[in-house]
Amino acid sequence: MHLIGTAQTPLGGDEICVDVRVEAGARLVLRSVAATVALPSRETDLSSASWTFDVADGASLVFDPQPTIVASTADHRTVTRVVMARSASVVVRERVRIGRSNESAGRWSGALNVDVEGRPRLRHRLELGRGAAGHDVLFAPSALVSTLHIGDDEADTVTVDGHRLDRTTVRLPLAGGGSLCTWLGGELPSS
Repeated sequence: MHLIGTAQTPLGGDEICVDVRVEAGARLVLRSVAATVALPSRETDLSSASWTFDVADGASLVFDPQPTIVASTADHRTVTRVVMARSASVVVRERVRIGRSNESAGRWSGALNVDVEGRPRLRHRLELGRGAAGHDVLFAPSALVSTLHIGDDEADTVTVDGHRLDRTTVRLPLAGGGSLCTWLGGELPSS
């Protein structure tokens, strides 16, 4: 299934909430047809998106949208929640870029929370752009690729968009199974 958004979404002040349920035994691959471009409005720079995925017994979810571009002075915040059965499998990929060509004033904050059978498996948060803790003169990453694998065959061998792990990539094995692989850099890798 592909998501289709408008040309300029979200704008400052927008609060987007999407809830998805994958029923027992079903398989869902959810992608988008184009990048999301977060822009400020006249009233505020802040926009948000909330994704909630409920993945039942034996179900499979792949959530792999095109990148989010945080343009101009936009401040975009994303929260992704996954509630899953132990027998389910989930892949969640997130790609973010601060700014379009020659822009660097935007800010992004993303949280990823995963519960398996009602128990926390992951609580993760990252920020990019102006004001972020890791944004300094030594290393100011403006791009991120993050891939979560739980309950699939790739959980132990995950890479970032097919690229090898290097000093800007971290792979975090999760207690209870699965992994989160995160890459930070200046430009999004070509897929």
